[in-house]
Amino acid sequence: MPSNTSQELLARRRLLQLAAVAGWPGLALAAGPEADALALLKRGGVVLALRHALAPGTFDPPGFKLGDCSTQRNLSEQGRAQARALGQRLRAAGLSPARVRSSPWCRCMDTAELAFGRAEAWSALASPHGASEQTQASALAELRQALAAAAQQAGRVEVWVTHMFVLSDLLGVNTASGEGLVLGWDASTGPRLLARLPAP
Repeated sequence: MPSNTSQELLARRRLLQLAAVAGWPGLALAAGPEADALALLKRGGVVLALRHALAPGTFDPPGFKLGDCSTQRNLSEQGRAQARALGQRLRAAGLSPARVRSSPWCRCMDTAELAFGRAEAWSALASPHGASEQTQASALAELRQALAAAAQQAGRVEVWVTHMFVLSDLLGVNTASGEGLVLGWDASTGPRLLARLPAP
């Protein structure tokens, strides 16, 4: 049986489709992934997990240093513009995250700061590349615990900026650069992917 959230989104899609056919001026917005994601974010009790904006390449150069951005793979100018556009999109929708947490990697911190004007480094969101299995397991457990707690905060949205591999480990899905996943929590099954916010 569909969840309440699924039923709400389905009903909203049908209403918007009817509005488009009938030409109702008060309901001119088109249904779609972005509208679904924004509706969930406005309701709160969710986490918006973002993959960092465009940063050419795949992994960091050999011998990179976490505290030295000049040794890391960084955002391109297109990526910086993408991060700014993401923040503008959410502000235009009237959304202001209660907390913005980020992987300490420069491309993630820069994405968060360009989009939201602030970023709180959190090691649980760090890239798992090269980390031990024990470290990865500990980070995932911390993320799951934080997501469960965030789901209890109705009307509140938290933003996490991280890496593709972290999101893949947490949810088993792939994400594009700058794409957002709206996450909820199920007491029986754990993390739930509720909607995708397409990259700008």
